Amino acid sequence: MTRRELTPADYIAMLKRRWVLIVVLGLIGPPLAYGVARILPAKYKSQTLVLVQPPTISSKIVEPVDTVNLSQRLASLQQQILSRTRLEPIIRRLDLFPKDLHRVSMDELVARLQKDIEVTPIQPMTDTTRDLPGFFVNVTMDNPHTAQAVCSDVTNLFIAESLKVQNQRSAQTTDFLSQQLAGAKASLDAQDAKLAAFKMRNIGSLPDQEQTNLNVLTSLTTQLDAATQALSRAEQDKTFAESMLNQQLAAWQASSQAGGDPSTLQQQLVALQLKLANLQSQYTDQYPDVIKTKADITALKKRIAASESTPVVPKSTKIVAEPQQITQLRAQVHAATQTVAEKTKEQERIKQQIAMYQNRVQASPVVEEQYKELTRGYQTALDAYSDLLKKRDASLMAQTLTEQQEGEQFTLLDPANLPDRPSFPRPKLFAAGGLAFLLEMQDTSIRNERDVEFILHLPVLAMIPEVEPDSGRVERASTGKKASVDSGLGLHARA
Repeated sequence: MTRRELTPADYIAMLKRRWVLIVVLGLIGPPLAYGVARILPAKYKSQTLVLVQPPTISSKIVEPVDTVNLSQRLASLQQQILSRTRLEPIIRRLDLFPKDLHRVSMDELVARLQKDIEVTPIQPMTDTTRDLPGFFVNVTMDNPHTAQAVCSDVTNLFIAESLKVQNQRSAQTTDFLSQQLAGAKASLDAQDAKLAAFKMRNIGSLPDQEQTNLNVLTSLTTQLDAATQALSRAEQDKTFAESMLNQQLAAWQASSQAGGDPSTLQQQLVALQLKLANLQSQYTDQYPDVIKTKADITALKKRIAASESTPVVPKSTKIVAEPQQITQLRAQVHAATQTVAEKTKEQERIKQQIAMYQNRVQASPVVEEQYKELTRGYQTALDAYSDLLKKRDASLMAQTLTEQQEGEQFTLLDPANLPDRPSFPRPKLFAAGGLAFLLEMQDTSIRNERDVEFILHLPVLAMIPEVEPDSGRVERASTGKKASVDSGLGLHARA
């Protein structure tokens, strides 16, 4: 019963069980109980109230680093505060147990002080409250001033230790995230270097350049066709110019050997033949200029034949310069030769470029697969770095918030009071049947289903009432009647 909350039904059951003792104590107990209460040593209780102040900035803006709820944090702080390391200085400084300080070990004195200190959490008013709103610190000792001093010291330890733990956790979290962030940055830099080196090695063959390569390849193919056609025309022009040059040279040399004047009939014949060739390259044989030029050539050939039948008078030997038509033809042949060489080089250059872009297009699938693998690794490293960077920044803000005491912290609402009267013993309670209540507190019987559910944390399926034999009544013991309770595990408890 001491471990659960008592209800009015429990008090009524206690009155039914102890009514004889209560009546007797009501008659003869007050003087006796009052005297006993005066003989027992007085105990004074000092109490302080500590509330949990929520953060001044919403947790949606700055998420706290310490996510442990108040119940767990209070339990951890209680173990630290009530340890020997923290209580021994208080015992020595306040000289709490002067008579036993040199006769009893310090561990026993610390255990005695631990029993005198009670930390009681404040239950939330609604079930939707996530954490406890605060806690009480109660210290019960023989001297009221000592109880007040110990209560004040213990409360200050709770407040200081809570702030210290929050600062340590914030700093440790920030340091841990900073170390992880440095490692993530190194990994990201390594992935970035690999990706940059891969791009340099495969420049032009990257997946995002495939369409560009195809467009350039199409353009180069068109340029190659144009260069091939230009080369063919240049070769034709060169062949034609060389043929005309050979004809002119042959005619000029024949005219020179015959003694004729190369600047007269023979040159005219060559000029007409060139004119005819140009006209035939552009027009048909029925074109008037073509017909007229052919007639002129025929007439000129007749004149040359007539002049060749006339005896030639030898003249003195002299060097004669080439006619202008031959010089022009030589220039045309030279220009055509240069054009052919240039177009050939251009054709080879375009073929090399086409081969290069064809290799890039063919290598694109393999390069794309390798590029995807490197990109995935880089993206993973980038995501990890970005996530750690956000967490580190959030931890830094939370650490700053804690250092400036703007986060969740313990606030002393009611300082330790100086008790003006003892909390134990209470003469009035002793006189009003306190002995019966103490006997009930010492009773460990399981009397109803609420006791079973509280102790075993299991629901009661059925209760078997007491059945008395027909032959007679069984005398009941003074401690209560017999009862058996059947729980979900088949447990039987007997009073």
